[in-house]
Amino acid sequence: MSTSRRGSLQAEIKQSRPFRSPGQEATLALRRTASVIGRVIGRVIEPYGLSLAQYNALRIIRGAGTNGIPTLAIRDRMVEEGTTITRLLDKLETAGYIRRERSVPDRRQVICYVVPDGKKLMDELDPLVDDADAEVMSALSASQLDQLIDLLDIVRAANAEKGAPRSDRSSTG
Repeated sequence: MSTSRRGSLQAEIKQSRPFRSPGQEATLALRRTASVIGRVIGRVIEPYGLSLAQYNALRIIRGAGTNGIPTLAIRDRMVEEGTTITRLLDKLETAGYIRRERSVPDRRQVICYVVPDGKKLMDELDPLVDDADAEVMSALSASQLDQLIDLLDIVRAANAEKGAPRSDRSSTG
């Protein structure tokens, strides 16, 4: 990496000492970048009363179509872990965007379905979020974007088993 680019994160977060390693710098740069992009996308969806996590869950539920999707499957597909899925779905249901039904014959399983108001909201948000996605990546050429995707795929694949495994104790469904 050129010396002119090295240190931009260090200056941005006002860190006076150098990073302990290039790995630390890359990890922090990735996390900081994800945070910045999350704020950009958040500013698009927040006027519609959704958090990023709610938006992500609603996209997953809409994508499941008319068959719906089990609560735990939504949790497993979320971009970020952290929010309890039950609380998140409670908010979406209260807002009138989804409905939940107990599965038959396994009444322990809850299936989530998008309702017309939820689909309408997502149809309205899709082009806005698509534009924001394009805008946040507009600094990269097409080949750089492909390279970034490939590099992130490699990092995710190499670390998928190292992260804390998802467990049923973090959510009810």
